[in-house]
Amino acid sequence: MDFGPSDEPVALKILIAGGFGVGKTTLVGSISEIRPLRTEEVLSDRGIGIDDVEGVESKTTTTVAMDFGRITIREGLVVYLFGTPGQERFWFMWDELSYGALGAVVLADTRRLTDCFPSIDYFEQRGTPFIVAVNCFDGADRYEAEEVRVALDLDLDVPVLLCDVRRRTSAKTVLVTLVEHSLKVLTASQP
Repeated sequence: MDFGPSDEPVALKILIAGGFGVGKTTLVGSISEIRPLRTEEVLSDRGIGIDDVEGVESKTTTTVAMDFGRITIREGLVVYLFGTPGQERFWFMWDELSYGALGAVVLADTRRLTDCFPSIDYFEQRGTPFIVAVNCFDGADRYEAEEVRVALDLDLDVPVLLCDVRRRTSAKTVLVTLVEHSLKVLTASQP
């Protein structure tokens, strides 16, 4: 895949997925050059018994459609970020959001690690290149990337890294790792 100069503009699409409250909206907001489009709503009584807030009790809003951000790499090369909704009741949107994606970042929270299994399963089944980025929350137990890999039963070729999505440099490292991994996967699959 060539992203060199050409007359045709190139747009890359990256998905940011993971469980409820893992930091998808924060990641898009920390790296987007534009004010991100957010479809957040205040958690209400209607979500009681549906939205599991254990471990993220301070969360007051939820994404109900998607987050959207943009990064211009250079003239003619733009990256579009799409944050997926984390709750199961909104998963029907993932097929539309994932169409044409270069790859996906699966954000993980060690306090609720099993919440990222649906995202991992989804991308594995679709054959979408993905990485796992462990968002290191304040006060959460810390684990090495390899410990997380084992806990999630990931193949050795799936990159796992630790991050703090509140920091732009950390979010950038996550996205660069995904793009490099996706290009490697796509290049290996071509005859």
